[in-house]
Amino acid sequence: MELQPLDEDWERAVAIVAHPDDMEFGAAGAIARWTAQGKHITYVMVTSGEAGIDSMAPDRAGPLREREQVDSCRIVGVEDVIFLRRPDGTLEHSLELRATLCEQIRRLRPQIVMTNSYRETWPGGLLNQADHIAVGRASVDAVRDAGNRWIFPDAGGGLERWDGVRQIWLPGSPAAGHAVDITATFEVGLDSLRAHAAYIEGLGGFDPAGFLDAGATAAGERLGCRYAATFEVLQP
Repeated sequence: MELQPLDEDWERAVAIVAHPDDMEFGAAGAIARWTAQGKHITYVMVTSGEAGIDSMAPDRAGPLREREQVDSCRIVGVEDVIFLRRPDGTLEHSLELRATLCEQIRRLRPQIVMTNSYRETWPGGLLNQADHIAVGRASVDAVRDAGNRWIFPDAGGGLERWDGVRQIWLPGSPAAGHAVDITATFEVGLDSLRAHAAYIEGLGGFDPAGFLDAGATAAGERLGCRYAATFEVLQP
């Protein structure tokens, strides 16, 4: 099935994801494309990924992974990174998480919100992770919450509602029907993934270049270019 081009007529976006590295596993090339166009993108990390390296205790891994995420963001032109420092691995799709993300959306006032796919599997059938599912679902709800002044009225000390989110994008979703050409920025996206050096080392034998090349090439064939990044598009 052919993929449709994403709408790039916007100026501000927020990426709300569960862990450091979530955006880099396929979407960073798109981020680099958009920052080069002058768009402003903020990352909101719900956890610090402190439970993600088996050989490293969480109190060491969390700060290290935050530093790697900041370095990774700079490579693709993202300067604003917010760490909410919720517990890694045990996130729940809760009212508390919805309120927290609602506050971020009202404060940042994005036109586009990117978040984790909440589908049960990735393309190919690999099971999705519980934190991704929780954050994806909570972010979708928080977009709608942010536009309703009567839901979480005290979030952020009474911030004004924001109903300006045009679309919600889920990178890498198995239900993706849209994509963007990242041929010119593929290598930048790859460098941003490699910036998560400690995490990649902890995976043992993982090949960042091979992983990203396979996915981006397959998506590019469906979009009509060499490399592409895929997204499921939701209307709030």
